[in-house]
Amino acid sequence: MANLYPEIEPYDHGMLDVGDGQTIYWETCGNPAGKPAVVLHGGPGSGRSTRARRYFDPEFYRIILFDQRGCGRSTPHASEPGIDLSKNTTDHLIADIERLRRHFDVMRWLVVGGSWGSTLALAYALQHTDRVSGLVLHSVATTTKAEIDWITRGVGAFVPDAWEMFASAARLKREADTLVEAYHRLLVDPDPAVHAKAASDWCDWEMAIVAIDPNQVAHPRYRDPRFRLAFARLVTHYWQNLGFVEDGALLDGIHRLAGIPGVLIHGRLDIGGPLVTPWRLSRAWPGSRLVVAEQAGHDTRDPGMAEAIVDATEAMKRSG
Repeated sequence: MANLYPEIEPYDHGMLDVGDGQTIYWETCGNPAGKPAVVLHGGPGSGRSTRARRYFDPEFYRIILFDQRGCGRSTPHASEPGIDLSKNTTDHLIADIERLRRHFDVMRWLVVGGSWGSTLALAYALQHTDRVSGLVLHSVATTTKAEIDWITRGVGAFVPDAWEMFASAARLKREADTLVEAYHRLLVDPDPAVHAKAASDWCDWEMAIVAIDPNQVAHPRYRDPRFRLAFARLVTHYWQNLGFVEDGALLDGIHRLAGIPGVLIHGRLDIGGPLVTPWRLSRAWPGSRLVVAEQAGHDTRDPGMAEAIVDATEAMKRSG
């Protein structure tokens, strides 16, 4: 497997007004005349990763990264008091990706997405198939009701102590409430003590189900209260709306990507997002390939994950 490429810095960056009072931060790395590739980060709300720049041969690719609405350097930030998330949906994000494509005068590009970013990548590709030269998806999710139920409840069977703390902190008021709905209500509460605690509790759960190595150190971003609040608000906003995608529609429509090369990379030990999701996608998507990282979970820092992503972008050099 190929190693990560050396660290690089953007050769250009800026802010793009996408309407609705929103501006998104973008940056470009690598070869300005190279094959275009766009990176869709996870979360929702994780923000772009400098590590993702290293998945590509910088002499071959023109690498475009951006912060989705409400996170990173994009504005307004989801941690702001009284933030309105009504203009932050999957359709809005897909429209933003198209605005970026036109801004960079790109006809077709390689779309790379991880976790939530894989859901967004599939939704984008199904709407704009003619603009996609290939897809590289890792830690694959489709944000269905079953997946969300699993990641907020079912997976607790593997980490019962962490789940008990996560569930008890939700302060369920109505029997019909889901944990996601209960947390979102706490996260948008105007009292800083309430929403800050909810954000911390949510992120503690996130870290409990992502880390498979007991010695693994959490990403430093989780120490930032502003990041925690925006991240938790956006995740619960999207999850309580099933990612703003009709439940099961991505799998049902995946056959329409026949002929577009795709690589799905997933850790066999990913307890939060079981392997069955990319396995089903790969079986229904002619021209796709499933790569299983045997010793990895959900984190791209796990053994074999980053190397598999680099291998995939290398293979995609030959796609249209």
